[in-house]
Amino acid sequence: MDGFIELCGIRKVFPGQSVPAVDHASLTLKKGEVFSLLGPSGCGKTTLLRILGGFEIPDEGRILIDGKDVTDLPPNQRSINTVFQNYALFPHLSLWDNVAFGLKMAKKPKKFIEDEVDRMLDMVDLLDQADKKPHQISGGQKQRVAIARALINKPQLLLLDEPLAALDLKLRQRMLLELDRIHDEVGITFLYVTHDQGEAMSLSDRIAVMNRGKIEQIGRPMEVYEAPSSSFVAAFIGDTNFFRAKVVSTVSEDYSMLAVDGLPEVLAYNDKKLQNGQQVYLSIRPEKFRISREAPADPTHINMMRGKILDIIYLGSNTKYRVQCDHHILMITQQHARFLLDMKPFTWDEEVWVSWNADDGYMLQRFEESDTNLLGIPPVEDTVP
Repeated sequence: MDGFIELCGIRKVFPGQSVPAVDHASLTLKKGEVFSLLGPSGCGKTTLLRILGGFEIPDEGRILIDGKDVTDLPPNQRSINTVFQNYALFPHLSLWDNVAFGLKMAKKPKKFIEDEVDRMLDMVDLLDQADKKPHQISGGQKQRVAIARALINKPQLLLLDEPLAALDLKLRQRMLLELDRIHDEVGITFLYVTHDQGEAMSLSDRIAVMNRGKIEQIGRPMEVYEAPSSSFVAAFIGDTNFFRAKVVSTVSEDYSMLAVDGLPEVLAYNDKKLQNGQQVYLSIRPEKFRISREAPADPTHINMMRGKILDIIYLGSNTKYRVQCDHHILMITQQHARFLLDMKPFTWDEEVWVSWNADDGYMLQRFEESDTNLLGIPPVEDTVP
């Protein structure tokens, strides 16, 4: 069944607030998938998770699990468990007893409890640590205990609320792999809440991007990155370069020329079949650009222009450049696929060619200046040549 969990028109306004924390949000979770709610702090993602878990009651809307309306049911009647950011382990109990707690409360047989707890601790690679107390283990180990405790009652849905936020970068990366492995082993539905787009992109089957209480876009990671539905999604999921433009001519059935303020006319793939004279916003990801000392040999469907390198940031696997092209400063990322010590590096103030394929610029019709201001993106000009 595709529509395993459904949230229909959820709205929540907290007392004393005029702006909804969640504003008529609807989404459907499929059985067994990893679904992420992604967005900045205050966008409503944790509120939506708490509503699904039964910790908050919506002002409007309904929640269905496997076709059953659970909107008014308390958390303990929803077959949903939650892993919180602070782990919420019992400090006076051993890891074994922490994991066993739910089964003991459900009065399961002793032998069943022993077998299940050992199995869960083995699954999270902590069986040899079973007698320790929470203060004797690391943050990553605590997180795995919390996950084991949440899974042992075999819930239909596991909610994970910023579960890796308290961990350092290396540990977060390792725990993402652990979460992926655990999900593959248990096969239940995960709803993952995070503000970190890297976590959401690497772990999720699908992502819902939230902004100001609304769901801006739902799709696979590749879809929301390559084909964002709004300026907010384009800017929040990774980095991008925005240009205000106007369609000035049709080159073929699929391609149009755009007049871009402060740049030469550029060729773009017109998937939306926009007509001449229509205003658009062109989003180009930093990694789509190429920098070279010579102009590209094959100009077919290639945009190219001269520029000057303003800044170079070497990051090991890639280098980030800021390049001045006419009136625009472009953010450009070049991956290091070759051994760099055999190549002549670019230098500050060097004149270069900047190019990109017409297929790699994505046109947007929804563009909100308030979104770009919120994300620290320079405002675009009001006029188009």
